[in-house]
Amino acid sequence: MRYTSLGSGSEGNALVVRARSGCTVTHVMVDCGFGLREIERRLLSRGVAPAALDAILVTHEHGDHIGGVFRLARRHGIPVYMTTGTRAAVALRIPEGMQARRCDSHTPFAVGDLQIFPFPVPHDAREPVQFVFSDGARRVGVLTDLGQGTPHVQRMLSGCDALVLECNHCPDMLAASDYPASLKVRIAGRFGHLSNGAAAEILQAVDRSRLRFLHAAHLSRKNNAPELARIALAGVLGCAPAEIGVASQDDGFDWVTL
Repeated sequence: MRYTSLGSGSEGNALVVRARSGCTVTHVMVDCGFGLREIERRLLSRGVAPAALDAILVTHEHGDHIGGVFRLARRHGIPVYMTTGTRAAVALRIPEGMQARRCDSHTPFAVGDLQIFPFPVPHDAREPVQFVFSDGARRVGVLTDLGQGTPHVQRMLSGCDALVLECNHCPDMLAASDYPASLKVRIAGRFGHLSNGAAAEILQAVDRSRLRFLHAAHLSRKNNAPELARIALAGVLGCAPAEIGVASQDDGFDWVTL
């Protein structure tokens, strides 16, 4: 199993998970917050033809996650999975004839050779979810866009071989920023985004006995710095900060093979 981020942050998000079984290959994308030409360019830069995607999974309806989903799906005939709440939030934007499929936030399902385990998260959206992926031998957990960890989130991420974990902001940088007070409250709130410290607390709470790869994701350009996220997560693992990967807004990160 392999995975790659095509970009992560408030200007757009997309991640691809790939599994192979014999002669078959499955590609699943999580979110698409980029325009059509840009996401096609980013996919091709990773060696993935857009039409090779077997599904797009939508975590929630915010534009940096769903903005490019429908154009990409319609152009290449890709099925889109989303929760009932997310679908209701974007119902007027769904193109006629598009393959929009329901994803229950507590029910695993399969796309090709990938088993997909959705789980609900606290975020200011209609019915947001995040995902764990498995090829039967390895597990990759993806967790972005939530305001706080929960016992269920911790259980879902335990035992993963790889984690992509939101480290959105440094509280001190957010407090000193020129953001409006209401936006600061939203970001730092229970339904907002994880700080570096909150991400480290989740990492501390999960079973890390199989963990081999860890990437910080969804970093704010204004209110965080890659080194701060690395330091927070490395403190939990007892490793050098340089061993923690970071998903950038401009280029995400290259393929990681488990």
